[in-house]
Amino acid sequence: MYEKMQQHLQSELAAIQEAGLYKNERIIVTPQKAEIKVKSGQEVLNFCANNYLGLSDNAHLIEAAKKALDERGYGMSSVRFICGTQDLHKELEATISKFFKTEDTILYAACFDANGGLFEPLFTEEDAIVSDALNHASIIDGVRLCKAKRYRYANADMADLEAKLQEAQAQRFRIIATDGVFSMDGNVAPIDKIMELAEKYDALVMIDESHSAGVVGKTGHGVTEQYNCLGKAEIITGTLGKAFGGAIGGFTTGRKEIIDMLRQRSRPYLFSNSIPPLVAAAGIKAFELLQESNELQDKLHENVDYFVAKMKEANFDIKPTQSAICAVMLYDAKLSQEFASTLLDEGIYVTGFYYPVVPKGEARIRVQLSAGHKREHLDKAIAAFIKVGKKLAVIK
Repeated sequence: MYEKMQQHLQSELAAIQEAGLYKNERIIVTPQKAEIKVKSGQEVLNFCANNYLGLSDNAHLIEAAKKALDERGYGMSSVRFICGTQDLHKELEATISKFFKTEDTILYAACFDANGGLFEPLFTEEDAIVSDALNHASIIDGVRLCKAKRYRYANADMADLEAKLQEAQAQRFRIIATDGVFSMDGNVAPIDKIMELAEKYDALVMIDESHSAGVVGKTGHGVTEQYNCLGKAEIITGTLGKAFGGAIGGFTTGRKEIIDMLRQRSRPYLFSNSIPPLVAAAGIKAFELLQESNELQDKLHENVDYFVAKMKEANFDIKPTQSAICAVMLYDAKLSQEFASTLLDEGIYVTGFYYPVVPKGEARIRVQLSAGHKREHLDKAIAAFIKVGKKLAVIK
């Protein structure tokens, strides 16, 4: 049987390569930071990591992880409810709750698991999930695992959301599900207006703050801070794998009874190992650093404003952004691959995104800024974009 399947897969893979859409992994041989070295020996500037606050190689996080490794061991070898819970897990959950001003928190191996295990334990065929059209794949998959009635509204379109909420009045419970920052475009969900519609139509609100926590808002508390809604959303999901150190681990934080039910019935939580103690300890330290100082968020916001302004001056087509994500639109999939490859030759490490990660005809380079980037890093990247942009006739 496999010979038949093998031929099919080989044909499909060949077609992907011919279309210029084959994804190759470039191997890094240094810690994740602004300046990295790839396996070929080339030293490049990294503009495609989710390392928004530059904490992936932070000495304080590394020290906390090493201390936990010595004192608590390497791994838990168990799920939480059997014998996989340490004091560090509970401390991290309390720390996250304090940061988001919520009642309780539950940890997962990743935010993909948090979103995948969220909806099914809470909602049935009597209920409704109203989801933004550009939500992350993990939210989409989580919704698919649930029997609730599904509604989808156009990205950040409040008129369409209201229309869907009106339709959903036929169901028992309703929840609006949205990313805080939409990772491919960089735009922010209008949480203030979403909260208003939720109150008007008796709905809950779920926000995935993976690309916004630590980034958006004056002190990096995410979109709920930006729109003065801290603690008001019933459910927030997020990750430790981006701004908060970049390792692994996700979480759901929110109303106490919701978190209690997830502990009882959320399958990714019940059937996956606990995050390692060293990750929990480093996560605690990351949140502590953010509470002590706003220096990293200020630097990040300064870097984003500078980079976006200079790229617009150079006449690149930039999606409106309120985050650390700058989408440089190229529209053609092959062009995005060629552009990224040519930039690598210039010492700039970025990735081209194309269908199915983004809609057909919407290919782009997604530049991700970090507090770890220095002004000279930004200037080198901008100069390289201009050079390659002219070479490939993207700009004049």
